[in-house]
Amino acid sequence: VAKRLLDIVLSLVLGILSAPFWIGGAIAVKLYDGGPVLFKQERATINGKRFYVYKLRTMKQNVVNHSVTKNDDRITPPGHFLRRTRIDELPQLFNVIKGEMSLVGPRPERPFFVEKFKEEIPRYMVKHQVRPGMTGWAQIKGYRGDTSIRKRIECDLYYIENWTLGLDI
Repeated sequence: VAKRLLDIVLSLVLGILSAPFWIGGAIAVKLYDGGPVLFKQERATINGKRFYVYKLRTMKQNVVNHSVTKNDDRITPPGHFLRRTRIDELPQLFNVIKGEMSLVGPRPERPFFVEKFKEEIPRYMVKHQVRPGMTGWAQIKGYRGDTSIRKRIECDLYYIENWTLGLDI
């Protein structure tokens, strides 16, 4: 209950405080190519349920978003800035308010990768017993993007097994 209350209050406060960044990012995306501002992608959550995570669009229009590399030519110039500053992630605050995500927890994965990793990585599915987060222990420890999935899962398991409200803060 305390974690959920903290998620809601902080998401509302962060949403208001970060509004100028969202608006600026949305304007940059729209001015660059006139396409949609938001990008949505299906992710897996607790007990195999699915939901859509929302981000500011950082790639060219109509691009299939498979794995993205650091110098991927599908990323737009404003997209590079939005990704580097993590402004593209701010719409996920809506996912937190809706209860689909938490501010802190294991990052949600695309269903395709859940099916792949559950066969390859011991205890992988443990992370799907808690609400996914906008950020997590793995990201705080530097495991984001194109890094070891095994190290990310180790961090996720550490977070789940050692969770306290203080660890979230």
